[in-house]
Amino acid sequence: MKRDIDELRAFFAEDKFATKLTGIVIEDLGDGFARCSLVLNDDHKNLFGDVMGGAIFTLADFSFAVATNDPGHYVTTLSSEIRYLSKTKGTKLIAECNVIKNGARACFADISISDDLGTKVALVSVSGYHLSGE
Repeated sequence: MKRDIDELRAFFAEDKFATKLTGIVIEDLGDGFARCSLVLNDDHKNLFGDVMGGAIFTLADFSFAVATNDPGHYVTTLSSEIRYLSKTKGTKLIAECNVIKNGARACFADISISDDLGTKVALVSVSGYHLSGE
């Protein structure tokens, strides 16, 4: 199924936290795939000046939503596991979500997060549940 990036951007524009407050942008998508990014600023940093783990996780969670949801078809997260690999060194984070199994009720995805300098920042595994048809 061909997914329309402009339609998905309009659909997710109402996500007040991820797109409006945090500033996450949908860069690319495909069937079971999404690439989203976040330009970092001081609002994304913790007390020590590092990017807050919650900002990194929000980017991962949103990329999963973009990879698995369409208008009229909804998926919710059942569980997530994040592994932080390195401090962010760049000024932008990029998340790439790949759905590795998309069953009738459940789906599973892996998300890789890097910064714009190529630093591997985090890996996330997500299990989701298809809400459509309930």
